Amino acid sequence: MAAAETLRPGFYAQTCPEAEAIVRYEMMKAMIREPRSVASVMRFQFHDCFVNGCDASLLLDDTPNMLGEKLALSNINSLRSFEVVDEVKEALEKACPGVVSCADVIIMAARDAVALVTIPTFLIFLFYYSC
Repeated sequence: MAAAETLRPGFYAQTCPEAEAIVRYEMMKAMIREPRSVASVMRFQFHDCFVNGCDASLLLDDTPNMLGEKLALSNINSLRSFEVVDEVKEALEKACPGVVSCADVIIMAARDAVALVTIPTFLIFLFYYSC
């Protein structure tokens, strides 16, 4: 990650030009399959950003040396749509391996969740943060 990088709309325009379209398509599929998933993704994004910023830490699984947040007591039976975020990330990895950060996947998915249930859209500022 370069020190001079800043948040900006269109961050992946050169490195993964279809990223935002892929996220939008995957979110539409999720909404058709389970309409509540869009609200769950918006809540997921809120919880990810709540404590230490939007860092995708909710996606961390337990390891032998660390307790992850995904199965933390406060998240079990509370947060849903981990599978939706995983599906979006998988689709992005097929198109642009190792390019789009997990944090940006969550924020783009949440933005598109809002857009799917409302008419206007809004710009979001993206910044590569390693998964």
